[in-house]
Amino acid sequence: MSKDPHPGDDASVVTDQHRGAGDAAQRRGEIIIITGLAGAGRETAAHALEDLGWYVVYNIVPQLIPTLYELQATAEGRDNRFAVVVDPRSGPFFGELADVVAQLREADLRLRLVFLTADEATLVRRFDSVRRPHPLQGEEGVLEGIRREREVLAPYRRMADVVIDTSPLNVHELTMKMRSTFGTQAEQRLTVTMLSFGFKYGIPLEADHVSDVRFIPNPYWVPELRPKRGTDKEVSDFVLGDANAAEFVDRYLEMIIPVLRGYTTENKHSTTLAIGCTGGKHRSVAISEKIGEELRRAGHAVRIRHRDLGRE
Repeated sequence: MSKDPHPGDDASVVTDQHRGAGDAAQRRGEIIIITGLAGAGRETAAHALEDLGWYVVYNIVPQLIPTLYELQATAEGRDNRFAVVVDPRSGPFFGELADVVAQLREADLRLRLVFLTADEATLVRRFDSVRRPHPLQGEEGVLEGIRREREVLAPYRRMADVVIDTSPLNVHELTMKMRSTFGTQAEQRLTVTMLSFGFKYGIPLEADHVSDVRFIPNPYWVPELRPKRGTDKEVSDFVLGDANAAEFVDRYLEMIIPVLRGYTTENKHSTTLAIGCTGGKHRSVAISEKIGEELRRAGHAVRIRHRDLGRE
């Protein structure tokens, strides 16, 4: 394997002026143009933006970018966050990308050109693993296609705002890099849904973790508490006043916090933690509310749902 003649591609680069852009308030009038080498992860990067709520268009000629942006920007209720993937497969039209980038940079919007690259050995291995030809290899081999494309794209690498070398990255790591670079602070957080339910109505299909709190004394058998709900203070005090319940909450938090930390590292955007009792009215509701409250205090984004509350 020949050595990659482009040593500048051997590390991920994010220009300082755009580092931490995801922590800024979400702007209107944003365009991201994704280009780069085939096999370097253009579609993975685009999918990451889609997951963040961007409107993404794949493989169009550069001249259509301003028109498509204007069309989607006029759509009612849509944020003006537009991304497009362009590459040399658009043939002679691709040569107009530089002019389009210059035109957009003069407009009243925020444009970022993202260039994805990888070393030759990595690209050859990726094409071999999917058993597909390089789009520019013609009658020659994959390596020749990679080198031809790198030469064609060299001017765009130099003008790019963000350059990412994906050689050491898997698809999940590239997705995380896109989220950290272009997502808002809120979009980068893991959302935790605390879901109470009643076992007699079935276990929630969407649950990632299911816990059973039927070991806690049941307020149903206390006449004055029976008509009330786990969201009522009297029921909550009764449930959480049990020593076993209090210990369960403490141990549950000790267990789940490193799990949530790992989910964030592994690019999981949301998780559902289900707490069940018999009918989903008293114990599971009170425990879910308490755990949700503690997770919020720990800095997590938490939603609380009581699936079966009111079914009785």
